[in-house]
Amino acid sequence: MENKVKRASVLVVEDEWLVSDMISSILEHEGFEVHVASNGPEALEYLKSETPPDVLFTDINLNGKMSGSELAQRARKLLPEIRVLYASGRPSKFDQESRVPGSSFLPKPYDPGEVCRWIARHLPRAA
Repeated sequence: MENKVKRASVLVVEDEWLVSDMISSILEHEGFEVHVASNGPEALEYLKSETPPDVLFTDINLNGKMSGSELAQRARKLLPEIRVLYASGRPSKFDQESRVPGSSFLPKPYDPGEVCRWIARHLPRAA
């Protein structure tokens, strides 16, 4: 019988496809299972799936009616243990009160290595 180890999964929510493609490729290279959504409603569908992600990495300023902040709040209602990392090129529009508890923020442009390190630090250790 094959012993399969579950890889940590990350949902990247980014409406700029170049940014999304870049960070997704780097996360996959680092061994994470990566899923991508370009807006809040699309991300919510994935969050409701049978295999929800361990980490939500979302841009704050998404195209459409749902912001990354609202998405994170809805994600926490669905999945109370999900880790949340926000990113934005306009951090002045994002205040501390908008964040879900235990989340973090990276200003754009961010170092992709910092994203990987943050995820590794915030995932539970395997038993």
